[in-house]
Amino acid sequence: MDLYPLLFTPVLKDYIWGGRNLETKLGRPLPPGIIAESWEIAAHPDGESVVENGRFAGQTLTALHQQLGLALIGSHNEWAQQRQKFPLLIKLLDANDALSVQVHPNDDYALANEGNELGKTEMWVVLQAEPDAAVILGLSRQTTAAEFRAAVQAGNLDAFLHRLPVRAGDVVCVPSGSLHAILSGLLIAEIQQNSNTTYRVFDWNRSKDGQTRPLHIDKALDVINFNQVQPDLCRPALVAETDGVRRFRLCHNNYFVTERVELAAGAVYNGICDGRSLEIWGVVDGSAAINDVGLTAVRFALLPAALGRFAVTNPANSPATLLRTYVAA
Repeated sequence: MDLYPLLFTPVLKDYIWGGRNLETKLGRPLPPGIIAESWEIAAHPDGESVVENGRFAGQTLTALHQQLGLALIGSHNEWAQQRQKFPLLIKLLDANDALSVQVHPNDDYALANEGNELGKTEMWVVLQAEPDAAVILGLSRQTTAAEFRAAVQAGNLDAFLHRLPVRAGDVVCVPSGSLHAILSGLLIAEIQQNSNTTYRVFDWNRSKDGQTRPLHIDKALDVINFNQVQPDLCRPALVAETDGVRRFRLCHNNYFVTERVELAAGAVYNGICDGRSLEIWGVVDGSAAINDVGLTAVRFALLPAALGRFAVTNPANSPATLLRTYVAA
């Protein structure tokens, strides 16, 4: 099977909190107007990225998955194959303004209440941050659903929100059930389950074209993890260091593992996609080549599970930093 690292044309979203920073700070060509999200690798009814290189060029990721099956996503994603659903969704976010305070359900709640949609566990890697940038993650103190509902109704929610200062390079793991918000002044790479289910708790009293966005208080209260009090940022753990390659584990959950891979000038990481899992690699600083497919920051490539051996090379005279995501057993 003639498989190769796949590049995609992303899907752009114009949500109210976006800006132009994907263009001004990352050098992305953008259409006019506000751009909040770039769905880099996506196979969802709300957005389909399209292959732009090689013999599969022009195909949507969903069509390619239907054609290749487990050769694309791997045996560790057999559950996703049974559902005919690509397992992951990769985004870039321009939080020019604050996102809503929100929560995502787990799979069981989503499937019971949102049709065929799954829940959402996600993680964020901060690419760029303005001074004093922060995120909301979890609760600032112990509370109950009833007390939290009363605070929402009274407009006193801020006292319950746990704010974490962040800077470039920081990592935030966001399990389903986490009350959270990305606040203004952040560019973020997001890795998540392939879902678009969001329950908004508070949207900063703003509107677009005179219309406020809907809130989902009842569902949010059903799924918020009220035991998640003052969580911290994720602390990267060194996995391996050899021949100019350093790997740090950033986030490990039931749906994906993400590593930061640092390549010194001229270094090579040799890997293998042996049929068990796809791999998604993204350059977030510098440049690299995966086999003969070149990447510069910030760009992602999908390596099919049955690709076989591959090499990630840093041909430059300066270091490169990449994100590597795969699915463990």
